[in-house]
Amino acid sequence: MPKTPVSRLLKNRTSLGHKARYAIRHPQRIPPYLRRALRDAWLRARYGDHVMYYRAVMASDTARSAQAAVGSASEERWLALGQMQFDYLIEHGLKPQDRMLEIGCGNLRAGWRFIEYLEPGHYYGIDISPDILIEANKTLVRYRLQDKLPRLTIARDLTFDFLPRDWFTVVHAHSVFSHSPPKVIDECLSHVGRVLAPGGFFDFTFDRTEGREHHVLHEDFYYRTDTLIALAAQHGLAARFMEDWERRSHGQSKIRVTRRAGG
Repeated sequence: MPKTPVSRLLKNRTSLGHKARYAIRHPQRIPPYLRRALRDAWLRARYGDHVMYYRAVMASDTARSAQAAVGSASEERWLALGQMQFDYLIEHGLKPQDRMLEIGCGNLRAGWRFIEYLEPGHYYGIDISPDILIEANKTLVRYRLQDKLPRLTIARDLTFDFLPRDWFTVVHAHSVFSHSPPKVIDECLSHVGRVLAPGGFFDFTFDRTEGREHHVLHEDFYYRTDTLIALAAQHGLAARFMEDWERRSHGQSKIRVTRRAGG
């Protein structure tokens, strides 16, 4: 694996020591954190189910800024992160004839580039948030991509039960597992093999730790690489860590999943 600083990979963001050190270094971020903590407590009390909880989080974030809701602090950053995702898949052989499923398509930060590149009707985006999908429609209009016939659909879970078997040659999920508890990831991995075409692959990013797995306010989850690779194996999938992705200027890591021979 690439030489990521050990201190970052072993960091436990839920420890009191880490929180105290972070507060001392970044006092201006204390009020936003407290607001997030209050929102988390209120939404967790209202929604026991994580999907419903995070749908409410996205509604709250999107109301303030659609770009910030998908993790981009500015238009420039939104464009750069989308370009990075697009360039990576092009380098890994993405072709116009590929049929792509993007899980957590958001407001099409990368999706509009995929739609523009792929043949008409070859892009299918799903998201749990109706609010962010409204923003995705605005992005389609902004880039005049209506004639590419993309499909954008609200999803209640990650069973993909409404999608065809053996259809998608590329499945892509950026910044989805980084906001998902183990149950949601397990659900995705237990069903993605059904919709993945033979010879296709599923790329997902995640927040990596090599220390204790943890989450921050039920919004940001940190996983060990071996945990996710083993979970994929339990569902008959082969998974490998993508070192060339981590060398890029981005905080998350990436794993590629394929169906095992005969699966």
